[in-house]
Amino acid sequence: MAQLWGGRFTKETDQLVYDFNASIGFDQKLLHEDIAGSIAHVTMLAKQGIVTWAERDSIIAGLKSIEEDVESGSLAVTSQYEDVHSFVEANLIERIGEAGKKLHTGRSRNDQVALDMRMYVRGHVKRTDALLKELLSVLYQKMEENLDTYMPGFTHLQKAQPVTLAHHFGAYFEMFRRDRSRMHDIYERMNYCPLGAGALAGTTYPLDREYTAQLLDFYGPTLNSMDSVSDRDYVIEYLSALSTVMMHLSRFCEEIILWNSDEYRFVEMDDAYSTGSSIMPQKKNPDIAELVRGKTGRVYGALMSLLTTMKGLPLAYNKDMQEDKEPTFDAIETVESCLTLFTGMISTMKFRREVMAKSAMNGFTNATDAADYLVGKGIPFRDAHSIIGKLVLYCIDKNTSIDALSLEELQEICDQFEEDVYDAVSLKTCVEKRLTIGAPGSEAMKRTLEIYRKYLEEN
Repeated sequence: MAQLWGGRFTKETDQLVYDFNASIGFDQKLLHEDIAGSIAHVTMLAKQGIVTWAERDSIIAGLKSIEEDVESGSLAVTSQYEDVHSFVEANLIERIGEAGKKLHTGRSRNDQVALDMRMYVRGHVKRTDALLKELLSVLYQKMEENLDTYMPGFTHLQKAQPVTLAHHFGAYFEMFRRDRSRMHDIYERMNYCPLGAGALAGTTYPLDREYTAQLLDFYGPTLNSMDSVSDRDYVIEYLSALSTVMMHLSRFCEEIILWNSDEYRFVEMDDAYSTGSSIMPQKKNPDIAELVRGKTGRVYGALMSLLTTMKGLPLAYNKDMQEDKEPTFDAIETVESCLTLFTGMISTMKFRREVMAKSAMNGFTNATDAADYLVGKGIPFRDAHSIIGKLVLYCIDKNTSIDALSLEELQEICDQFEEDVYDAVSLKTCVEKRLTIGAPGSEAMKRTLEIYRKYLEEN
């Protein structure tokens, strides 16, 4: 088990210690980033005259051949290597000889792994943003199709006021739009290149860090070498943003699970996103929604794991930081799969419009509008509120609804009721007269949808 760093040591590492220390089992995910960073680094070294252009060309050819062979399966990343960096360097030296030993000039594994992880996370920040945009596009389509799909709005899981499905979905559009803005913020803060920071104090070689950053599509180099190798804020921010994405998905899934139940029957899940029971033939279970809800805790765990790892670390690099990778990789895979499946589930879901409208009519969701009607007749709101409360009690006792009462019954409770009350408390009127921006009325929703359309086109 001869190591690239073994000159200082007089005997080999104990096998158990070696296995405990090794990260090759999971950091091989960083192979593409490691090779891309190495190509940029050696290109900069050649530009600065630290290696020759011929050596640079030989090193790049060797690096590309390693990547191609791993991708084709002809070269395996095995546990005989401590990490992905030693795997690449050892195979490079084996392929091109002495020139391969010059690749690591002016570089430490500390700034190398800092670069690899930053590039990996940066790529997935963009990937997460793209998946969120796909979901928003599906939500936008469903909103356009359901401007007049009436349903009860809830507070405390109690029917409150009538809304539309478009308005309800719009709440989640806002959540996922904020999630995209978090991805943008993370990208803006993290997109600086740590390569050239060395182990913690830079290097005496005349590196051109600005050029390396440019080659790797960073805004520029990081400005403190100690922070460069010990910063994991961007991973924590990303995991925090992913946790928020999962929280939003989980809330949405909770509602879909309720809506799919026999008690609600608001939606019908597509067969592709449901499963049956091994014993009860009538069952059609919302397993994807339940799994997304369940996997939320897994992503939260990744965030708490890294926060706990980082909370007591002195500057600069510490081996503890190796623990950033496994939970982050798992969280990324979890969120990306959840977003993909959830988007497919929403796009194929069918909505029972009649059931939703009936549920809204049967839950006294028009009670506030009935009170507003009386206010329009000159009754103070607090008195109107009390009158409608008595009216609701009467309806509950008679097992009926406000709009189903006769005018005579209404006038027995308050003589200000007139024939126009039925239009005032109809489901359509209750929704459509709410026209302020952000409200569920169709005209207000059309204005909101126009804003969303432009947002999706421009972002």
